[in-house]
Amino acid sequence: MARGINKVILIGNLGADPEVRYNGTGGAIANITIATSESWTDKQTNEKKEQTEWHRVVIYQRLAEIAGEYLKKGSKVYIEGRLRTRKWQDNQGVERYTTEIIANELQMLDGVSNNGVPQPQAGQNRPAPARPAPQQGGYNQRPAPTPAQNQMPGGPMAPPIDFDDDIPFAPIGLQCKRILHCI
Repeated sequence: MARGINKVILIGNLGADPEVRYNGTGGAIANITIATSESWTDKQTNEKKEQTEWHRVVIYQRLAEIAGEYLKKGSKVYIEGRLRTRKWQDNQGVERYTTEIIANELQMLDGVSNNGVPQPQAGQNRPAPARPAPQQGGYNQRPAPTPAQNQMPGGPMAPPIDFDDDIPFAPIGLQCKRILHCI
């Protein structure tokens, strides 16, 4: 018999800047609130309706540091995690319960921040890249040249000098007329 699944996936916008703090051992903890909205048309009145739901999200360790550094109010994010309900006492001694999402995956969905710096994408236990990954080239498309390719004699499309491999395919970066002969 299955033990159950506790999985949450959210795509929404931050309601405020992340609040980052550090525990006694130096581990980062970030708290964010995410708004998700759904809209529909009321069948009886033909009126557009919208409902916004707010979610508390807790992020730990390196992912929390990334959230604190790159996210801001209004940022669009993809969050994956699990639900956790915890019990606590308020100032009057009354027991309260809070349900929150413990994030283990975070993807920043905004392409570029206001100052033009690309925002990296990050997941659990993965450092944020310094710049976004280049787009993959498809059929009849060239991948973006790297600095090393730009310095090769003959330009970025020149074939590599070393022909000692036995792979019978065209090198990556060369345009191919038939897809069967390309990598």
